[in-house]
Amino acid sequence: MYRRTHQLVALTVALIIGGTDCTAKPTGTGSAPADGERLTVLVDAFGSQSNLHQDWGYAALVEYGGKRILFDTGNDSAGFEKNVRRLGVDLTRLDGVVISHRHGDHTAGLRYVLSVNPGVKIYVPDDEAFGGPTPEAFFRQPEPSLPAEMRYFNGTVPSVIPHGSAWTEASFVRVSETLEIAPGFRLVRNISSTEHFSETPELSLVIDTPKGQIVVVGCSPGIEQIVASVAKHDPDIHMVIGGLHLVTAPRSEIERLAVSLHEKWKIDRIAPGHCTGELMFAALWRRFRENYLYAGVGTVIDLS
Repeated sequence: MYRRTHQLVALTVALIIGGTDCTAKPTGTGSAPADGERLTVLVDAFGSQSNLHQDWGYAALVEYGGKRILFDTGNDSAGFEKNVRRLGVDLTRLDGVVISHRHGDHTAGLRYVLSVNPGVKIYVPDDEAFGGPTPEAFFRQPEPSLPAEMRYFNGTVPSVIPHGSAWTEASFVRVSETLEIAPGFRLVRNISSTEHFSETPELSLVIDTPKGQIVVVGCSPGIEQIVASVAKHDPDIHMVIGGLHLVTAPRSEIERLAVSLHEKWKIDRIAPGHCTGELMFAALWRRFRENYLYAGVGTVIDLS
């Protein structure tokens, strides 16, 4: 099944790029590395394992340095649970959960996570979707001439107004700047400069390894912005894994970014998924060749 899937992918890429040589197959392993330092893709919309639920969204389990971190939780709680069970993943043993951003295709599985591990620490962007105070700016332009019944809180605004959350029982840690969550593990926060995502803060997980930094991303609107923020700490980036949010990007921008990630930022290996887009899959495959890692749902990627 795995080989047949790759043959179909190769044919698709060949059609997309008009006959360019596609002999280099994506690499990746379907079995766990012996030392357990791995990332397992739990949710994505493509994959070679027919017993797994495919869905738009992303989730992955990171196991490295004795830590087990769940990164995002997919688009559907039931589908996420199905894949977790079929892949034999134990969510009762987690050192933390990281939610990249507030969108439902990355947060829906939190319901299942909290049902089996209610006390787990969940790192989220400092975003009103995850609770916290209602912004003070909402009340900075009062109009005392209005009658009391037309004024917010009858004109006497509380000092703190909690903002509601769909997960009131969750133990959220709101992240507003780069944060080390364990030795060698840190979260990097970015907000895209593009209009579509300009109000959506995003967290990326960075792992320090002997081969360089490994960066796990959820949607990464503005992948170069994220890479640049990681490179401020250390320019050596060994691997990028996850969604690059180029599914609607024009071909010219896709080609430019594929070259930039490989030549300018000198990323060693790349394992794209989720919202990267099929055109970008093809462009990265051509550019990275044997250092392009297949990352469909159920795939286990060696991090050692």
